[in-house]
Amino acid sequence: MRVQPRVLAVVPVLAAMVVCVGASARPAGLAQASHGIGGPGSAARPICDPDNGGLNLPGGFCALVVYDAKTATGGPARIRDIAVAPNGDVFVADQSPGGGGVLALRDTNGDGKADVTARFGTSPGNGIYFRSPYLYFAPNNRVERYLMSPDSLTPVAGPDVIVSGLPATGNHVTKTILVTESGKLFVGVGSATDSCQAQPGVPGSLGIDPCPDFPIRAGIWEYDANVPGQVHPAGHRFATGLRNMVALALNPFDGGVYGVQQGRGGFNANFPNLFTPQDDAALPAEEFFRFHQDGDYGWPYCYYDGRQDKKVLAPEYGGDGTIVGRCAAVEDPLIAFPAHFAPNGLLFHDGHEFPGKYRGAAFIAFHGGPNLPVSYNVTVVRFTNGRPHRPEVFADGFIGEGAVNLPADADHRAMALAEGPDGSLYITDDAGGRIWRVLHASRRP
Repeated sequence: MRVQPRVLAVVPVLAAMVVCVGASARPAGLAQASHGIGGPGSAARPICDPDNGGLNLPGGFCALVVYDAKTATGGPARIRDIAVAPNGDVFVADQSPGGGGVLALRDTNGDGKADVTARFGTSPGNGIYFRSPYLYFAPNNRVERYLMSPDSLTPVAGPDVIVSGLPATGNHVTKTILVTESGKLFVGVGSATDSCQAQPGVPGSLGIDPCPDFPIRAGIWEYDANVPGQVHPAGHRFATGLRNMVALALNPFDGGVYGVQQGRGGFNANFPNLFTPQDDAALPAEEFFRFHQDGDYGWPYCYYDGRQDKKVLAPEYGGDGTIVGRCAAVEDPLIAFPAHFAPNGLLFHDGHEFPGKYRGAAFIAFHGGPNLPVSYNVTVVRFTNGRPHRPEVFADGFIGEGAVNLPADADHRAMALAEGPDGSLYITDDAGGRIWRVLHASRRP
């Protein structure tokens, strides 16, 4: 059932378009163990960097740089998703062209900084997830599984290819993965184009109907995480109508699969008679969803217009910016964020490190858009009885000073998020190759 949109009060730095249009189930207890850095062996409490590694944080919080590719010999700069074993060992996906694989990190002296590193795998990848005793890694065309041991930073067996045949051409080739306690493997597969035009990028070109992406792309697929040899798209398509779902997460409080979609572009370039450059800058919203079985979220036929608080028909399929048409039947988001913020990471915090108001909150890493300084941040959305509060910027300062041409001039871009076993928050950066660890005052020495 669709819900009448309700406008939320907006934190100023998030601009003028954050809309609540639905509600998730009320959190009802942890459904999975926390993942993150800072394991049982880290008895000493780390000391934060004097400048918080360049980040601006709320009062009571501080940060230290765990790893920096610029100071690490042979370290990757294209750090993407992050996963952590129960003992605190850290694993990050490396999307560096011509290399890639998994970077493994260990802190042996408790200062919070990685002092032992290892590498395995050779294919560039984005998705990574630890479900003991296995580490799952997603190069662009498959999902692999490694058997891990607390005694070793490198695998003791594997990789086993769990899913092969994932599409790795065109746009949106990276894959995001989740693994549930019950053994379900969710794989986010992006679309091949921006809006499924017959002639991509050609003004006036109409969309193909039905979009040919759907048999293998533009959705979330469900596989068995314990069975090697599965071939895409033989698994079940869990959700459809998703252009590019990089920010994907399990909510341990309700067991649901959530994500924040990266919206399309090209309104003015493709249909200058219907949309102005100002429309192009404001459309479409980035959408925060709670997914359900067989849900249809609208791409490429529909987009969410945060100015009108509704989904409308895309111009490639006969829309003029106001027509709703077939979009009345697709799912609305929980919250709509401003256009072109590029959400890349999502994490639900279980709250035993941060103050209680953050328990069950969703942290979102925004990668940032062209010449939009406010879009480079980590935002937090808290919930009460399943209903989202207005978003608040939790961390910024990523782009550094003197950035004129974004994103090229950005020193750092927030990419992915993880929670340590101690409840601290980790943020990866795929522009400068940095990893931060955020602590609250209650854990400062």
